[in-house]
Amino acid sequence: MLSNSYAPVRFDRDCEVIMVPEGETVELPAGTSGYLTQSLGGSFTIFVEGRLFRLNGDDADAIGKQPPPRPQVPEGASDEDYEDLVHHQLTTIYDPEIPINIVDLGLIYDCQVHHADPTHRKVDVLMTLTAPGCGMGEILVEDVKDRLKLIPTVEEVNVALTFDPPWNQSMMSEAARLETGMF
Repeated sequence: MLSNSYAPVRFDRDCEVIMVPEGETVELPAGTSGYLTQSLGGSFTIFVEGRLFRLNGDDADAIGKQPPPRPQVPEGASDEDYEDLVHHQLTTIYDPEIPINIVDLGLIYDCQVHHADPTHRKVDVLMTLTAPGCGMGEILVEDVKDRLKLIPTVEEVNVALTFDPPWNQSMMSEAARLETGMF
């Protein structure tokens, strides 16, 4: 959920956060106050003293929020069900600076779900970044791995980062271009 105004937040405990856009991990102490600027896909972007920080959804309780629900697979799920869930999980990963997920941004070039048996799956993802020097690049790659490994039976996730072809605004979905005014 994203609102047009910033909601005040206060950290109830010491918590590791990631500086945006540098991608460096730092600790904000209990009692730190700031403003929630984005809460999409289970992570939070918080403005504190002129800086943006990304808070992982697993630490949502530090600011009085609920962690995101874990993905569920119906009993007897088909390969298509797993592919749909993988796609859904990728759409829960948002750029921390703008309210657009990595699928709609056009950062996912390919995604393949493989399995040898019904209890073990592997996912291969080919993705890019909006810019080669993006400080959040490693964080987004880890987000992909972490979110996909939450899916029951997904045992392995491989993410290959490429800049060929280089990302450009035309790779964004039509909805994302409209939302950002980039059409």
